[in-house]
Amino acid sequence: MDICATKPRGAAIGDINARSGNEPGVAFYTHVSDRYGPFATRVIAATAGEAPYVLDGLLYQQTGLTIEEHYTDTGGASDHVFGLMPFFGYRFAPRLRDIKERRLHLLPGQEAGPLLAGMTAEPIALDHVAAHWDELLRFATSIRTGTVTASAMLRRLSAYPRQNGLALALRELGRLKRSIFMLDWLRDIDLRRRTQAGLNKGEARNALARALFFNQLGELRDRRFENQTYRASGLNLLVAAIILWNTRYLEVALADIGTPDEIARHVAPLGWEHISLTGDYSWNVEDRPDPDALRPLRAVRSLLAA
Repeated sequence: MDICATKPRGAAIGDINARSGNEPGVAFYTHVSDRYGPFATRVIAATAGEAPYVLDGLLYQQTGLTIEEHYTDTGGASDHVFGLMPFFGYRFAPRLRDIKERRLHLLPGQEAGPLLAGMTAEPIALDHVAAHWDELLRFATSIRTGTVTASAMLRRLSAYPRQNGLALALRELGRLKRSIFMLDWLRDIDLRRRTQAGLNKGEARNALARALFFNQLGELRDRRFENQTYRASGLNLLVAAIILWNTRYLEVALADIGTPDEIARHVAPLGWEHISLTGDYSWNVEDRPDPDALRPLRAVRSLLAA
């Protein structure tokens, strides 16, 4: 997630955070595929929680990607999100901070073994989930059809009093799914590796985005949400263009030097050292190169060569 300060307003509205101080900020909450490409971006307040916006990017993206598993860090995880994910066929795999401090919630009548006895809390209220099951189905259907957005409804549920029946039912369902996920996390090293690898791709993409957003040093001068969205989309377009450029040339370069597939799969198309980010840009609309032609590769001599 990219944090940007917005200028100029004061701290009167209380948008103060550790990154932008007393200057209100916005964040570009971006979803990145396992092929490094960004496929959804949402402008949110820098002080807003990330969890309500996780499903927006998955459900309303228009790329045609078939998404099976989604990774996020602790900020993007909540019991409500855990509860909603199965309705849409996604496996939710967040990297939960301080997982040893979290509690497992078992079904009524179940007892934890000696290894998990200290990690359990109150059982799942299955009767409450069953009583509100039809409401949960209508809730998920409204989100799926786009009648309401997932983020809007999750924010509203979080603001409801604790006795709200639908909010409690979704929380209980989420606790059940989170407990199952935590057990999978503890015993499945491949799951932990996939999650870490997925988050590393997102962090690498964010580093490229920060490098591109150089001119105003991470600051937005637009107050209107519409203009901020245009900025986010433009940044996404530049990131995607560099990823595409790098991918095309890496494919040729790796084939030229005979790189094995098991090594090539660890090469990311996110570098920008070879790209001049500053200076004057000259666009000659008449002299257009062949879109299928590539520039000649430049051989880099080894520093160890005689």
